[in-house]
Amino acid sequence: MSVIRDLLQPARPEGEDDPEHRVFRRDGAIAAGVGLLCATLAVTVEHDGGPLDALGWLLLAGAVVPLAWRRLRPLPVLVLCLAFAALYHALDYTHAAPFAASALAVFTAAATGPRRRTLGMAVLVVAVILAVWSSSGPERGVEMLQVSGWILAVIAFGEAVRLHHQYLAAMRERAERAERTREQEAARRVAEERVRIARDLHDLLAHTITLIGVRASVAAHLLTAGPERLDRAAVAETLDSISGTCRDAKADLRTTLQVLRGDGERQSDGPLPGLAGLPDLVRAAEAAGARVELALDAAEPVPQASGAAAYRIVQEALTNAVRHAGAEVLIRVSVRRDGPDLRIRVQDDGPAADGGSVPFPAGNPSPAGKTAADPPGYGIAGMRERARSIGGTLFAGAREDGPGFVVTARLPAQEAPR
Repeated sequence: MSVIRDLLQPARPEGEDDPEHRVFRRDGAIAAGVGLLCATLAVTVEHDGGPLDALGWLLLAGAVVPLAWRRLRPLPVLVLCLAFAALYHALDYTHAAPFAASALAVFTAAATGPRRRTLGMAVLVVAVILAVWSSSGPERGVEMLQVSGWILAVIAFGEAVRLHHQYLAAMRERAERAERTREQEAARRVAEERVRIARDLHDLLAHTITLIGVRASVAAHLLTAGPERLDRAAVAETLDSISGTCRDAKADLRTTLQVLRGDGERQSDGPLPGLAGLPDLVRAAEAAGARVELALDAAEPVPQASGAAAYRIVQEALTNAVRHAGAEVLIRVSVRRDGPDLRIRVQDDGPAADGGSVPFPAGNPSPAGKTAADPPGYGIAGMRERARSIGGTLFAGAREDGPGFVVTARLPAQEAPR
């Protein structure tokens, strides 16, 4: 009934075509070609049965017409084709004529259906061979054996085509999955790179702006102290240090922007900062008025990533200490090797609360201009991310042995095995 309903359903307009109608048109053209072949065989091949009359032509057409729906309804089409072909052979018409239609129906069912259906058709063919052989005698049995052998070959070919289509579909799915994985990996790397650049910009700008702010405050104090006590040499030295800090910040910012722009042709202005740059950080903090004690015990080389992370962690810790605890704070910096680890400790004796913020009263600016109403920064979070990105750990919080703030970190001091 479904085949008849599909046959009577009016075709859609050209602009409203869908895949099923395209498949129907293609299979209809193939069915027409198979029908022409069957009619040619019925007319030209030497008759091995009775000549075709009107009923014979009607049965032959019944075996061919359903092929137009062979991919849309493979199992009903197979049943219809075999039913008309069986009645055609039972009436002893030309046996070679409907073979192409039956073979195409069997092939389509094997190529589109599950393996159980294909095995069932093969078993049915073998059962028919044995039944005909036992009931019709050896001569008829040999003829049926030849025909059934061709049908088994068609079934095997259809199963091979089905397996090939499954293999191609699996390959396409694997390629699409790999493409999605590559896109997700690219998005993840882009996100990680953005976070890394954000950390570098924060460390650079926060450190530079803090030092410039402190030194500018010193210069302003010297200029407003009174004409009779104006120390021109001190003012000039302070302004010159501000200029040097700006030049260094400009070079670091240019390097970071080159990474952000993805400029592969231009090389950065120098290697990544490392443990060798810690004395420069100490001198910069001392120029801002802080007292810094540096204990550097890392004679053996450390991986470049660990050295750069240690530099940035110490830089951010010094910046926070100068910003929150005041310019005259005492800061102790310790960097030492401990087996496979690099241990970092930066502590100050100024006031500090959880998260690195200073409990200033509302509206009362800190030495760096920070008030209690300011939002929390990203310095400690960036230090933790930087340590975690290379397999290390970091703790930042108030000291337990006295007033002040402490930052401790453990970074790998050896190259990770590949």
